[in-house]
Amino acid sequence: MAAVTHSGKATVTLPADDQILITREFDAPKHLVFRAFTTPELVRRWWSGQRGEVTLAEIDLHVGGKWRYVMNAHGDIEVGFHGEYLELVPNERIVSTEVYEGVPQPEDGPEQGTVNTATFTEADGRTTLTILVQAPSKEIRDAIIDSGMEGGMQEAMDLLEQVARSLR
Repeated sequence: MAAVTHSGKATVTLPADDQILITREFDAPKHLVFRAFTTPELVRRWWSGQRGEVTLAEIDLHVGGKWRYVMNAHGDIEVGFHGEYLELVPNERIVSTEVYEGVPQPEDGPEQGTVNTATFTEADGRTTLTILVQAPSKEIRDAIIDSGMEGGMQEAMDLLEQVARSLR
């Protein structure tokens, strides 16, 4: 795979016991970052980072619409996530649920996942993407952090920037 060029590293902070805040700047305007973030064939190019290959990227981009991403991780482990769009402002904001399919879910209640708010802001042709991950508890937030998510997320964000820049 070709070397990935990028403008920086995402910062990860923990603003509350049940939250993760990811902030990353991209050398691309927000409409291109948003497009790369929400177009299935483009998501397939960045979402797995260097951890495997995306085998499914389904996006029904409207409030109430569903999304699902599946990757075949190195070692032939299938990893899937899905969710629903709760709020959508094109090129500016996406609020959606996210459920990791590898965690058992309650049989008689709603799925346990996070609510993620992605905000796209632009200054001088560069985009800052912030993603606030709201977990249902500190324990789930800590499990997400302990899963190694940061390494994969950094790789994915580098590729997201590369894809967005390629759309110019």
